[in-house]
Amino acid sequence: MKPNRLINEKSPYLRQHAYNPVDWYPWCKEAFSKALEQDKPIFLSIGYSTCHWCHVMEKECFEDHEIADILNKNFISIKVDREERPDIDNIYMKACYLFNQRGGWPLTVIMTPHKKPFFVDTYIPKDDRYGRLGLKSILLKIVEIWKKERKRIFEISDSIAEALTHIKSKVEDKELSKELIEKAYYELKEQFDKDFGGFGLAPKFPMPLNMIFLHRFYHRNKIKDALEMSTKTLESMAKGGIYDQIGGGFHRYSTDSYWIVPHFEKMLHDNALLIMAYTEAYAITKDSFFKKIIEDTVSFLEREMLSPKGGFYSALDADTEGKEGEFYLWRLDEIREILNDKEFLVAELAFGISDEGNFFDEVKRTKTGKNIIYFAKDPKKIADELRISAEEVENIIDRIKIKLFNVREGRVKPFRDEKILTDWNSLLVAALSRAYLVIEDDRLIRLAKECLDFILKNMFDSEGRLLHVYKDEEASVFAYLEDYAYLIWALIDYYLCSFDAYYLRESIRLLEDVISYFWDFERGGFYQTAHYSEIVISRNKEIYDGVLPSGNSVMAYNLVRLSRLVQESKYEDLANSLFRAFSGEISRHPSAYLFSLVAFELMTYGTKEIIVIPLSWKEDLEFLRKLQKNFLPELLIIVKNSDTESFIPNIREKDIINEKTTYYFCLNRSCQRPTNDKNQILSLIFS
Repeated sequence: MKPNRLINEKSPYLRQHAYNPVDWYPWCKEAFSKALEQDKPIFLSIGYSTCHWCHVMEKECFEDHEIADILNKNFISIKVDREERPDIDNIYMKACYLFNQRGGWPLTVIMTPHKKPFFVDTYIPKDDRYGRLGLKSILLKIVEIWKKERKRIFEISDSIAEALTHIKSKVEDKELSKELIEKAYYELKEQFDKDFGGFGLAPKFPMPLNMIFLHRFYHRNKIKDALEMSTKTLESMAKGGIYDQIGGGFHRYSTDSYWIVPHFEKMLHDNALLIMAYTEAYAITKDSFFKKIIEDTVSFLEREMLSPKGGFYSALDADTEGKEGEFYLWRLDEIREILNDKEFLVAELAFGISDEGNFFDEVKRTKTGKNIIYFAKDPKKIADELRISAEEVENIIDRIKIKLFNVREGRVKPFRDEKILTDWNSLLVAALSRAYLVIEDDRLIRLAKECLDFILKNMFDSEGRLLHVYKDEEASVFAYLEDYAYLIWALIDYYLCSFDAYYLRESIRLLEDVISYFWDFERGGFYQTAHYSEIVISRNKEIYDGVLPSGNSVMAYNLVRLSRLVQESKYEDLANSLFRAFSGEISRHPSAYLFSLVAFELMTYGTKEIIVIPLSWKEDLEFLRKLQKNFLPELLIIVKNSDTESFIPNIREKDIINEKTTYYFCLNRSCQRPTNDKNQILSLIFS
């Protein structure tokens, strides 16, 4: 077959569709001009390369010549990679929620040549099924309506476009209250699954922002339930099938309530945020179980996702050779052949493996004889049953994992999406920087630095504007708010473990760019796209914190921290304006805006700042790093030297005393008398 236009695109997702019989266009001016010229509606399909149901819809619909003929004759068809163009995905996903009160991928949109949608849905099979119209019926019906009832279509599309614009423009200018933090906690408590951990019903997503919020709530209020909700969830996930017990790293989500059966794709951003959550849990509890999960997840990322240039690839596919989860599944007889008798006995007990298996065929609704590896039984109970020590059981399990891993390495691996995204890589840098301080593994700071330096070297255009995606030796697509926000977060966190002033200075430079490019000077808050970027329907602003924190919530966090670090009050004024702009949304359902509340809590309850004038740098650096091994989210540290003095004028007046390393302890930018006494500093920090 001849390829279509997508063969020239860099996106792995678009290239996956390059040999479809559908006459696909990428998102471009030519496609919309053709639609106007030929008087055709637009068929828009949005997905990503590692999405299982995107693959299913491609096989059922976009590889089907009957569907392709209908599309090619009556529509202009456009494919979009949601990871490459989150602005397009965001606006039409909002439309999907307006139509259906639900969303997901693949996202199917039919719209006018003016980009206004009049039909939106997610996955659609080719043929009618279970009383639901299939894509063939929908397309033929829309062709008929387009010809006979065009006015009706334009009325629908205009009303949807107006509703999308109205969502963007809603602003309730009022102060947030401290009570919202407590309200969010109780909302989470109501959603919490006491039996299996996690929040809500199946399917269950990891939701690491929930744990990040709960850790801070526990830290400030010492309410044990807050910590227990987090640790229960983190333990359950790490023992479940959502965690790859053999190779490390987390899958996308669990299809059941028990964390056993995952949706198998592995995403960089999920693993980055989960490293953060497990790092905080380890810093609080000192439970070595959490440390092991951090180490193994980092090992997975380094082994499977690290590019030779230092950036990390975006994802691994859910499917292998057209079968969901095939790389990760095991038959009982296969495991029996790999292990000796004692190991097999322990594996049966520990992992709950059986002849019938625990992985279901979703279409036939039957077991497949394939097993997902998860911890069905605690090793201590196995030790009691077998009358051997718990240590021996752990050693046997370690040997089992190594043997299974070595066999699995010989299998065909899942497809890897090798585009490098600024925002997801920045999240990982922030996670690795914090993890380095807590578990003191030099590998982590090395990976963080190499990744951060890759971004700073490769992800800017000739005019100094940040770019979003890197593929085939080239960066492209103007950066979104999340790219800037997460990168500033990464720069701050990397500074706090390295104390290299270059990275802090870069964070301030980028912060000023964000204010210039993204800030809404009329209503407050940041737009998702820069003022020089394409406007799809309207410039969107987002505050909702889902699996990922919103760009606005992270910018609020950055503004508060940098305001206190570099003693610049205008940044905190902007954070206040941002909170006021989104106060209505946050107040109605605070547990949906948890990272905003993390930033709001930091601003409201305050920070503890240390200004350090070092004398013996090696010894002082060790002290500052050891100090941050504890969970102290309110702690900020600035080291005074010629570099930091050059861009933080207010620290110039701070002088060394007694010819010894000198510390200035400040509470919300109000500093006490300087001291040389480390114990006094420790007392002030932990008081």
